[in-house]
Amino acid sequence: MGAVELCKNLYLLDDEAAREEAHAIATAGALAVQKVIEEENLLSNVRMRGEQLREGLQTRLGQNPHVGDIRGRGLFWTAELVQDSATKQPFDATLGLAPTIQKIALDLGLMCYPSQGCADGTQGDHVLLAPAYTSTCEEIETICDLITQAIE
Repeated sequence: MGAVELCKNLYLLDDEAAREEAHAIATAGALAVQKVIEEENLLSNVRMRGEQLREGLQTRLGQNPHVGDIRGRGLFWTAELVQDSATKQPFDATLGLAPTIQKIALDLGLMCYPSQGCADGTQGDHVLLAPAYTSTCEEIETICDLITQAIE
């Protein structure tokens, strides 16, 4: 059972309600986040920094023979890792390429999210980048530099 303490009272939620994203407390939290995004004009920064991230990744990784695709929107981008960018042949899943790149990136000071199985449910690697809405121009440049180092 999920439990939420509110105004020094303990309310117990049944298992189903505890898993729902639309209960009152979760909804209030989501609304508060949306207000901050609007009040601080963060969506404008997401658009600008997202375009910068797209350009930075395309410039640094677009010609890499092991990057099959770079895709995303806003501040949510991924680089697909392949044996050959022309054929998009994935690496063998047993190599654990995406998790290896994640470790290298982390050692360089960059957090990225590895994923496998994007080609057919088993094969296929990609690394996802999801910088903060408040990212600066300099931080996006650093992210592009570090993910390039980790992949190369």
